[in-house]
Amino acid sequence: MRGLRLGLMAGAGSAALLIAALGFQAAGYAPCELCILQRWPHLAAVIVAALLWLTGRVRLFAILGMAAAAVATGLAIYHTGVEIGWWPGPAHCSGGVGDIARLSTQDLMAKLQAAPVVRCDEIAWSFLGLSMAGWNALFSAGLTLIWARAAGLGR
Repeated sequence: MRGLRLGLMAGAGSAALLIAALGFQAAGYAPCELCILQRWPHLAAVIVAALLWLTGRVRLFAILGMAAAAVATGLAIYHTGVEIGWWPGPAHCSGGVGDIARLSTQDLMAKLQAAPVVRCDEIAWSFLGLSMAGWNALFSAGLTLIWARAAGLGR
């Protein structure tokens, strides 16, 4: 029974992170491509928690929830590294347009106009020195641990 509660709590945590992300978006913080990508594993974890609640199969769904939270953690760490400059992000959302020396003026203008407005390598908001991606990495890692504990109790 405790594993079930932990799994539902982890699913609720992912739902809370999704609601927070949408709240920031409603407040005017437009998400970049990596921000959007980080939402999908949390949505998967919410669906997994719903299936856990419907079926009561703790171990199976806790392992799936743990995998989803771990993917969210990895994506958030990757995005944080892009923001800090530890590694390059995807060229199409980090300001890169390729080798511009070889582009015609028309091709360059087309690439610039098609480039996303929100860059993945710029921090839009931070609190206590961590960006939204950094906070997502911490919370997602915590949710991964909660899912793992639920899986251990679901034997």
